[in-house]
Amino acid sequence: MKKKYSFLTGILAGSLLLTGCESFLEQENTHDLNQETFFDSEEALQAATAPLYNHVWSGFNDKFYYGMGDGRANNITAQYSDYIYPYTNLSETSLSQGLSDAWASLYSVVAQSNNTINNIIDYSDASLSEEIKNEAIAEARFMRGTAYWYIASLWGAGIIYTNTSDLVNNYVVPAQPCADVMEFAIRDLEFAAMHLPSTPSSQGRVSCYSAYGMLSRVYLSMAGLTTNGIYDGTNVAADHNRGTRNEYYLDLAKKAALKVINESDASLVYPYENLFMASNMNNNSECLFQLQWMSGTTDAVDGAANTMGRFLAWSTMVADTNAWGGATYCSWNLWEEFTNYYDATLGETIADAERRHTSIASYGEFYSEMNIRNGGYTYGVTENRGSQGANIKKYVIGTNADNGISQVNNLGVNTYMMRLAEVYLNYTEATLGNNSSTTDVAYFNLVRQRANMKTKSTVTYEDIRHERRMEFAFEGLYWYDLVRRSYYQQQEVINYMNNQQRNASYDYNEDTGIYEISEDYVEPGTGVATATVRSLTLPVADTDQSKNPYLKPDSEGNINTVAYEFGEREITHEELFN
Repeated sequence: MKKKYSFLTGILAGSLLLTGCESFLEQENTHDLNQETFFDSEEALQAATAPLYNHVWSGFNDKFYYGMGDGRANNITAQYSDYIYPYTNLSETSLSQGLSDAWASLYSVVAQSNNTINNIIDYSDASLSEEIKNEAIAEARFMRGTAYWYIASLWGAGIIYTNTSDLVNNYVVPAQPCADVMEFAIRDLEFAAMHLPSTPSSQGRVSCYSAYGMLSRVYLSMAGLTTNGIYDGTNVAADHNRGTRNEYYLDLAKKAALKVINESDASLVYPYENLFMASNMNNNSECLFQLQWMSGTTDAVDGAANTMGRFLAWSTMVADTNAWGGATYCSWNLWEEFTNYYDATLGETIADAERRHTSIASYGEFYSEMNIRNGGYTYGVTENRGSQGANIKKYVIGTNADNGISQVNNLGVNTYMMRLAEVYLNYTEATLGNNSSTTDVAYFNLVRQRANMKTKSTVTYEDIRHERRMEFAFEGLYWYDLVRRSYYQQQEVINYMNNQQRNASYDYNEDTGIYEISEDYVEPGTGVATATVRSLTLPVADTDQSKNPYLKPDSEGNINTVAYEFGEREITHEELFN
């Protein structure tokens, strides 16, 4: 029977404990697992936070990570995949596949984080120091804050709660507005930045610099949502086309990015393609946060396997047994931007060959890391090419015979959630601020130089947008870049969405040696709706609306919300950036 998820199943996920087979996931507490006696050592605390790195994220990672993050932003065309095309086509409803899974998964992160936090507070042995307890709580708050950033960005509202059992007993409660959810996420991440160690307690765990990096992202969101000064509930921006952002949060985003840049040990991975080689993907020097999946298992049901690869791989020669991504392509719009982009700053048309090779499998591209036993894999030559475009290469890493890691329905590699390159671009965007351009481009150029692209002396918003899209294609980020922009340049984003040639088919022309758009393509594409303001947020899944009538939208598509009552700030920004 097909498993159905809801908000209630998400909040009931809180009592999970998971042991893994490698790194910190291989935790086992030898004591009675009664919550009143379990938290008696630092190792027990670490075992309690381990599931926050995989199991609770599995419903989000499986399809929604790229289906929404890239599909909605039109990096992907998948006309036959009902977990992608409703989002690409801007035609999703409350019944669309993936909505319930994503909502439940993100609230599973919240629920498990809440339980972990409250159990540590209530049941930790007296011998444990406040520092050790706060470090474990900070891990959970990092995860909860990150989940709430996604919730605020996707639905424009969310239910804030800190005690899972209370909500299980009464889940018919109103949601909070976007700015409140974002503020809650910020406070969680600020606590994490203050209390996480500078060096991860074990490989793959988050550090204080993971939190500062995430803050650089979330502060940029808050800068667009508010007018001026620190958020106090009265300074939410009403004009979404005002063209300016809150300088207070732009400054905080810059400061948070600089904490990572100046103090952490993180460094860019060279060359770019090594970021997506199976042997180098897990916990490399550029990672600030990855979901930690177990290798050596074929069981996708237990939530410890990275299952996304089966939906991207186009044949069983490049994935183990299941490969359902044959009709999942790079969009024509993204292909054109990779290969034929007019760079106004440089005054020339450019191609981004290195990042395109790593991101997109197109005709004639050779991959030595796949089909190794036969001398490598050439797309379109080793096997027939896709007939409606070029396939997605990121997270397609070959078979177990190639890498010794992947299994059926499990890539065996981690999912990137934040890389140092993003922090570099966050810093550049914060520095650009409300100006038309900036000359503070050193970190921006480091990202470009790694991809063998020309450096720039001046950068505009368009330069940053383009760089983000090229750098993070198929890493589930581009939609959130557009959402962040829509907080203060709403009509610009809607116009952009309506001019992306969504659902355009294209194919390789062997006579001309290039990919060409279908001659019968008609704007805006088969089944594509016109983007409007309502396209910038998602409907809550029908199952959750039925359980909680407060989540039903009004005639304008908005959820009626109630302000969250915040207490005093635990941490001042002076403390955070001293």
